[in-house]
Amino acid sequence: MKKVSFVIPCYRSEHTLPHVVAEIDSKMKELSQYEYEIVLVNDCSPDNTLGTIRRLCQDRSNIKGLSFARNFGQHAALMAGLRQSEGDYVVCLDDDGQTPADEVDKLLEKLEEGYDAVYARYEHKQHSAFRNLGSKVNELMTRVMLDKPAELYISSYFAVQRFVVDDMIRYENSYPYVIGLVLRTTKNITNVVVNHREREEGTSGYTLKKLLGLWFNGFTAFSIKPLRIATVIGALAAVVGFLYGIYTIVKKLVNPAVPLGFSSTMSAIVFFGGMIMLMLGLIGEYIGRIYISMNNSPQYVIRERINIEE
Repeated sequence: MKKVSFVIPCYRSEHTLPHVVAEIDSKMKELSQYEYEIVLVNDCSPDNTLGTIRRLCQDRSNIKGLSFARNFGQHAALMAGLRQSEGDYVVCLDDDGQTPADEVDKLLEKLEEGYDAVYARYEHKQHSAFRNLGSKVNELMTRVMLDKPAELYISSYFAVQRFVVDDMIRYENSYPYVIGLVLRTTKNITNVVVNHREREEGTSGYTLKKLLGLWFNGFTAFSIKPLRIATVIGALAAVVGFLYGIYTIVKKLVNPAVPLGFSSTMSAIVFFGGMIMLMLGLIGEYIGRIYISMNNSPQYVIRERINIEE
């Protein structure tokens, strides 16, 4: 009998989390060919999410709980949950009830067919306009920077084979990006269509600052393409500057009376100076992340374990 592990990052979900767990229990009773476990990771939620996790773990050997010492973000919570998972298949989903746990059989069927990873695809998303915009930007970023296939839809509801998880958890640096870890492990990935529900309560925990940080983390942690793009832009800027210099000299030779423009000179200085600072900042970001990783900054710090041995 194969085992399925459900990994759920939890933040501000003291009221929604019991419904998600109950839905998993109900569905897995139908899928009697599998045994299952649930790993709940509290990302230092300011409400009583930890208390809810403690209650859910009571008298349940197949529910595990983790609680972080501070907020480390959704991807760090996923990595912590993946490390505690034991299943042959691992399913990651949200804690707000928007990702339908009762359709997990669609994801598991694709894994049984031989796919290494399966992502849920939503025909009608119930996110806010801000979150939908963020998803589109993330889609573009992963396609350009991480070589994601254009037809592949990425979401927070996905399932992977055990060997994929084993490779993902080898990553121990400070900036985990789960999508990048999956894409660097395998390209044998597919989509299945599932429903996307309206949020039961509250709002998304992703602010503009967190989304920008997530995107920046994605392309600096798993791709050197930004550095190559900076090199190309620098080369193009140098060519433009050289051609403009030739144009200025020829113009002066043809018509000596034409004054050399101060405004054009300042524009060129400001443009090239800005490009140089941008590229230096990008290089500095890479060096800073190397420095933080060398200092062994942790992906997360666990304050409490429930139903888990040290």
